[in-house]
Amino acid sequence: MNETQKLSIPISEDDHTIGPVNASVTVVTYGDYESPDCNKSHRQVERMFDDLLRSVQFVYRHFPLIRVHPRALIAAEAAEAAGAQGKFWEMHRLLYCSSTRLSDSELRHFAGKIGLDKERFDRDLESHLYRDRILKDYYNCIVNGISGAPTTFINGVLYPMSTEKLVAAIKEIVKAH
Repeated sequence: MNETQKLSIPISEDDHTIGPVNASVTVVTYGDYESPDCNKSHRQVERMFDDLLRSVQFVYRHFPLIRVHPRALIAAEAAEAAGAQGKFWEMHRLLYCSSTRLSDSELRHFAGKIGLDKERFDRDLESHLYRDRILKDYYNCIVNGISGAPTTFINGVLYPMSTEKLVAAIKEIVKAH
């Protein structure tokens, strides 16, 4: 990947977004809930998240590294099941805060913790309701040049750098706008 790689999959209503739609800065992250690197990145971005939420639109896309992280796909399904009940971002935070605890019973515990209808959540996971869409998006990403997680784009441009530098770059871009 080079520094001029552009985001090839436009943001759509199917994406999980938080922050103003008309923000001058948009951060798109491809992540894997079981990845230690994604976890580290999430924790650092989380520290500045509330400060930037009024001026930055954050977009999260699943990129479960299914051959390396056996629980990443079911964790992404849990996030989608929570999203269907209007609680994607709450589940997203819990999954990253507990990325080493992604058993079925832990996922159910998280669902209860954020107030989901647990029967519906269980049905969605047991039927793998969101699996085909997650895998389709995953393979679409590969075709479009995404090769790992985390991968982050700021205002449509790939930022292949350490999390510390990435956080600093986001802050600088926000200041410039």
